[in-house]
Amino acid sequence: MLPGSIQISGETLSSTEVKDICEGLKENSVRLLSLRGCHLSDRDFSQVCRSVSETHSLIQLNLNLGVLATINRVKQLAEALNGNRSIQSLFLHGSPLTDAGLALLNPALAMHPSLISLDLGDCMLADEGINLICGLLPPDGAKSGLKELTLSANPAVTSKGWARLAIAVAHSSQLRVLNLDYNPLGDHIAGMLAVAVSSSRTLEVLDLEGTGLTNQSAEILLDMVENYPTALMKLILVENNISGEIQQQICDLLSEGEEENGETRQLDGRSKNRNTWVPQRSKRGQL
Repeated sequence: MLPGSIQISGETLSSTEVKDICEGLKENSVRLLSLRGCHLSDRDFSQVCRSVSETHSLIQLNLNLGVLATINRVKQLAEALNGNRSIQSLFLHGSPLTDAGLALLNPALAMHPSLISLDLGDCMLADEGINLICGLLPPDGAKSGLKELTLSANPAVTSKGWARLAIAVAHSSQLRVLNLDYNPLGDHIAGMLAVAVSSSRTLEVLDLEGTGLTNQSAEILLDMVENYPTALMKLILVENNISGEIQQQICDLLSEGEEENGETRQLDGRSKNRNTWVPQRSKRGQL
């Protein structure tokens, strides 16, 4: 365990353990708190939320796999986020949130001053939930918004919902990573996403693993990366009915583009200062 991190997975937490976690948060000594798949009483969860609200050190909060199990807990988390100013990454993957739960949480997400990474994968969301999420991707120049968004495995979202998300992505000035894996998108939605990617100036990673695509949409994506300049650096297409040849062509073209961008950044840096080297931009990693 790294200093400043508390990472517990799949355990039932005692009140004593929760007390220790809360003390660490109140002392501003915890940067990463992960309670992935953990079980704790409603009273203890409420105490954790109060401590999250008060801490100034917490950067990443992971409540994946059912910790956020009730509407009452969603309300408590919303209150915690209203008080917190430091969290940059919030992971709620595998929570039975539904659109109703997200509606309760959304105002706190929208007003949080530091949040840039959000995981709502497998949260039982549908079109209304996607509408709320689009509000976290403000139009170019409006205000800061999410840089990383995960919406994996939310099969209740319809083509209408995904179309609205594609429009928001096309006009988002911040989003760099979008994970849509294991949603039944199909070729039609993939085509709309290709248009969104080609319009975005920032999107670097798009995960479409296991989304029901075929060579039809893959050829559109290939045409996009081959003939139109984009910020895209990584496109994940595994577990789709797409030929290995097309996948390799796309991968090769994206690799070539990344190398060219790196050389451009280096040359730009040297032209300004001969003793300065501008490194390639690294992808954000989890804390």
